[in-house]
Amino acid sequence: MNAPLRLGLVGLGKIARDQHLPAIAANPALTLVATASRNAHAAGITSYHDLDAMLAAEPDLDAIVLCQPPQARFTAARAALLAGKHVFLEKPPGATLSEVQALDDLAAEQGVTLFASWHSRHGKAVAATRVALANADFSAMRIIWQEDARVWHPGQEWIWQPGGFGVFDPGINALSILTEILPEPVRLISAKLDIPSNRAAPIAAELVD
Repeated sequence: MNAPLRLGLVGLGKIARDQHLPAIAANPALTLVATASRNAHAAGITSYHDLDAMLAAEPDLDAIVLCQPPQARFTAARAALLAGKHVFLEKPPGATLSEVQALDDLAAEQGVTLFASWHSRHGKAVAATRVALANADFSAMRIIWQEDARVWHPGQEWIWQPGGFGVFDPGINALSILTEILPEPVRLISAKLDIPSNRAAPIAAELVD
């Protein structure tokens, strides 16, 4: 049996604590060696203030899991890839397609894996829905996604700040399911965004493909 992958996790917010830490603990192929966060610590795990400190002190890490807000993700991913580490990106993987392409190219150059997580498309009903739609005769589909940011991002202002994606952080879950279940590629043709005057990101969006 191969030795477990030695992980370093960056960002200890709600998603990391609710989803990543339990998943890592339950998988014998993984072991959490260290975390990096400005304000939080995981019990019994070596902690660092930032990714650079973690990489310097833990040269034997195999992979880095990035769970911090998207504004900092490109810089962190690039640093981890340059250090020769496999990288797991929480969604969304980048602010632009060019960012993601640059990281993908760098991962290939370094000979390591870059994995972007689209967890909602792995839900139990998604595969069955794809099979059902493959032979279905339909002309339209409508998704109303009502994920509450106050539940999944309580008190987290970064989601409404520049680069935080606003409603697209939760709404991208709907898009990831849509692109998985439809037999034809999804091509968005219009979008209506609702951006309040006191926010820099949309709190609601209506997309048409």
